[in-house]
Amino acid sequence: MREEPLFSAALPLPVRSLAELYAIAFEQARKAAQDYLSTAAQMNDRFSPSRSVFEVLASHERDHADRLVVDCLAACGKRPDIHELRWAPAELMPTADILAVGNSSLSTPYTAWALAVRYGQRAFVFWTYVIAVTEDPTVRRVAESFAHGALSDCNRLRIERRLAWRAERRAELEHAARDHEPSSAALLESLLLKDIVAWSQNITPAQRGQLLNSNFSTMPEVTTLPRASKHDDSHLGADKIEQLRCDALRRAEKLVNIYLDDADRATTQSSMELAQKLASQSIIRLAKLRHL
Repeated sequence: MREEPLFSAALPLPVRSLAELYAIAFEQARKAAQDYLSTAAQMNDRFSPSRSVFEVLASHERDHADRLVVDCLAACGKRPDIHELRWAPAELMPTADILAVGNSSLSTPYTAWALAVRYGQRAFVFWTYVIAVTEDPTVRRVAESFAHGALSDCNRLRIERRLAWRAERRAELEHAARDHEPSSAALLESLLLKDIVAWSQNITPAQRGQLLNSNFSTMPEVTTLPRASKHDDSHLGADKIEQLRCDALRRAEKLVNIYLDDADRATTQSSMELAQKLASQSIIRLAKLRHL
């Protein structure tokens, strides 16, 4: 995920009652649980570690929503009612951001925990806004407890994120030592091209046409892919074809991240523009590969 402001939208109106406050908090927790759970449901067995994290996050948000119902009943004598809200609660973590992590071929427990940390940070900033503009001291006091709760969640989630990063770092080092996976863009481009060539020789003619008629390489000297021979009898099994597809998607997405990082670290205008151009081409390529 690229860095962006945690929360930039002003509140439409101050929160004027505890019932309204609880309704806002309940709706945000309910939506977060729903988004986390739907993302987990869409992930296949290849991403079971990440899917497990999303399931844990969904469970945490459901429990949070249940606690809000109990507290609202005690404080207001009724359950949170989102139909009484005067404005739609701010979307602390856009659905598109959650799906982007869930659908990524590079999705890992670390990226899932990092997304949850981002959500917690946004929640803290949001409740701080509420505290700043409300005129009701009771609303302010409860909103302060929500803000403290968001900070506590962030601290817990950061620990999980750090543990996941360490585990993935160890796995990456072991993988690199075993498979000699390169980290340079040029070598990855070469490997990706080989993946695409092999992939193109084991798909339908219509799909092959889409693959061969697109410039999937960011390197200017590579413009087309060789067509499969009619006499080629080296067709692969379904499992091997799926592995080729997964390898191509993984390398294509890794190249996007490399070029985006290069653009962030660029020290001159020309190097930044080149990296941005390569990143743009890589994103288009990745989208086409995913479509196929």
